Amino acid sequence: MAAPQFDRIDGDGDAPGSHDLELRLPGDPCEVSRARGLVTTVLGRDHPLYDDVVLLTSELATNAILHSRSGAGGSFTVTVSSSDHRVRVCVADSGSDGAPCVARAGAQSTSGRGLPLIEALSHRWGFVREDGATTVWFELLQARVPAGVAV
Repeated sequence: MAAPQFDRIDGDGDAPGSHDLELRLPGDPCEVSRARGLVTTVLGRDHPLYDDVVLLTSELATNAILHSRSGAGGSFTVTVSSSDHRVRVCVADSGSDGAPCVARAGAQSTSGRGLPLIEALSHRWGFVREDGATTVWFELLQARVPAGVAV
């Protein structure tokens, strides 16, 4: 497998400590791990939001493959933007017939938990549908606790 080619993108590039990378991937389930790898490249494993960002990125990448034309021979793009105060991930897919919707999975269901996880763990999330494609995004904020405050 070829090494992933990351593209630096414009975004919060002027903000101190900001990092923005984008990666276009084939719509194959084995590529979800490469989407997670982009998070690792941008944030590093010791970032306080790392685990949540990896989980939510996996969910969005999986949704792009399972619920859009990306999984039928298309591709999807993952963008990770990080600054000192927030992390934003966007996953753009090849589009589908319907808009993303938060479904409530039953206790025994093996699917349907992706967007509810996004809704529960992110500070903000949303989607944009244009030109036949869908981009779903989420943001996590890094809380700052002032010195001397007990947590």
